[in-house]
Amino acid sequence: MSEQYKTVHGEGSGEIEEKKSRFIATLRHVETPEEAAAFYEEMRKKYWDARHNCTACIIGRQGEYRHSSDDGEPSGTAGRPMLEVLSGAGLTDTAAVVTRYFGGTLLGTGGLVRAYSAAMQQGLQNTEILEKRLCVCLQITTDYNGVGKLQYLFAQREVQILDSVYEHDVRFRIAVPPEEQKSITAAVADATAGRAAVEEEGTDWY
Repeated sequence: MSEQYKTVHGEGSGEIEEKKSRFIATLRHVETPEEAAAFYEEMRKKYWDARHNCTACIIGRQGEYRHSSDDGEPSGTAGRPMLEVLSGAGLTDTAAVVTRYFGGTLLGTGGLVRAYSAAMQQGLQNTEILEKRLCVCLQITTDYNGVGKLQYLFAQREVQILDSVYEHDVRFRIAVPPEEQKSITAAVADATAGRAAVEEEGTDWY
């Protein structure tokens, strides 16, 4: 089975209201603890007049780095529920801030957990999720007679075309899961009667 992980694309946000308190969730793609810390600071400056800016993040291909903060809310009522939503969604390389504007009514520990969790879920609904897989990048060089055959092959096998260059010959850059590399290479040879050249360029996440 190929390696894969899920993360958010760019940034997204969502908002709920609970007993006149506003909870604004903002999620962003980050790849280091430093990027997460900078994101937190940015949100604190944006929502400088809010009562709380609670935070959570999961970073690393296997979610090795996890951090959360209740930012003054009762212990375990904000950061941890936020972290659990990220974990439950299978996300990594993702940081979140839930901003609370206090509405004057205490929610209690259970109410806070539900509110911070619900804000996170709302934020996730408004955020694009990407599933990335570890792939091998291949460059395929063919003459113009092989172009249509290769395009048909790529469409049939759902191969991701990263780039294509049309000069005196045609070069395709494609990404394939490692376990499919041999079969795709063989299929390219079959489709072009062995005339296409295949060169491996390394691995990356797509």
